[in-house]
Amino acid sequence: MTIRAVAFDLGGVLEDVGPAEQFVARWQQRLGLSEARTAGLRWPLTRADPGEQAKTGILTQAEYRAHCVSVLGLAGAAADEFMAEFWDWYCGELDAVLVSYAAALRPRYRTAILSNSVAGARGQEQVRFGFEQLVDVIVYSDEVGMAKPDPRIYSVLCAELGAEPGEVVFLDNRPPNVDAACDLGIHGILHESTRASIAAIEALITPAG
Repeated sequence: MTIRAVAFDLGGVLEDVGPAEQFVARWQQRLGLSEARTAGLRWPLTRADPGEQAKTGILTQAEYRAHCVSVLGLAGAAADEFMAEFWDWYCGELDAVLVSYAAALRPRYRTAILSNSVAGARGQEQVRFGFEQLVDVIVYSDEVGMAKPDPRIYSVLCAELGAEPGEVVFLDNRPPNVDAACDLGIHGILHESTRASIAAIEALITPAG
């Protein structure tokens, strides 16, 4: 089956994002708080239970802010500063080479972003990176109410792309997410380095001979 579309994950793939623990530790040190006090910040960041609520849209952006204010004892400008730094961390830095490669795939292929995201991510990432102009389709988990590796979200991706699973390549840095895509018939690729990922995509989309 001919490849018609290529999809990319964000955090750890198109975006280089540092560990959540480092972000939390900076605020812990800044405020002189114990690890026990700041432990409540980690679950929305590391997406462990009940962080599942954050990436499927059950936990709203306002609710996350209120949670942080409660855990850290912040108010007013200090709460605003925390959220600004949160989004700086969350969005990270672009992998410029991989983003350029994704842009160059159009219009020969339809392109997409499939991301496990928290409420507010679309707006923040659009302002910083203009992803809506980079790709044809964006599927955020918090907006569709399901998250990778749930097979249903890959079906949403294919439907949005107007492609069969066997016509789609998907790049992600988490093995369970890649495995779930492959189980559906999508050509899943585990992202380990930019150079290797581009070569793997090219091997799939370049006709033999």
